[in-house]
Amino acid sequence: MTATHPETVEKTGAPAAAERTGARTSEAAGLITGARERIDALDDRILGLVQERMAVSAVIQDARIASGGRRVNLSRENEILGRYSAALGKPGTTLAMTLLELCRGRV
Repeated sequence: MTATHPETVEKTGAPAAAERTGARTSEAAGLITGARERIDALDDRILGLVQERMAVSAVIQDARIASGGRRVNLSRENEILGRYSAALGKPGTTLAMTLLELCRGRV
């Protein structure tokens, strides 16, 4: 059982929405709920793009290995790290490292 805050019930009449969103008014709860739905939709698109990136990367790796090359091209990975870092700073580098790790495949 969760505790409701009397001030939340008084201001919004909707303690459940306030509990889910952390908002103190029904207007803010509605805004937060809508924004979270948008974030969920964006996350779905991002996940789809990451999966697509993984598939394209596998094609590249297969072609490189079949031609006698190495699975990983470090100079290309450094380009990607630089691009993400330039756009997003240090967290961009971390994000790029995670993407590269996901896309290296399992050998």
